[in-house]
Amino acid sequence: MLQDVSIVQQIGVAVLAVATVVWAVGLVRVMRKDRFDMEAWRQTPSLRAPALRALPAQQGPPRTETVELTADERAAFAGLVRQFGEGRS
Repeated sequence: MLQDVSIVQQIGVAVLAVATVVWAVGLVRVMRKDRFDMEAWRQTPSLRAPALRALPAQQGPPRTETVELTADERAAFAGLVRQFGEGRS
């Protein structure tokens, strides 16, 4: 034993070492179990969502929507564009 290190510190290091080993073993077991479950899920076709295949295929980009602006709204928007454009010049 080291003479400069107290027995409490040595016990603490030993406890932390054991806890680390237990944590690592538990993590490996969980990861292996999760990998097995994922592989079983991939091989089972009944777990996949069949409703997603029934959706119609969208061709092209989504349809754009337009809104007609009044003259006052257009003028207000043009004022905002000028106001924001002044800061960039």
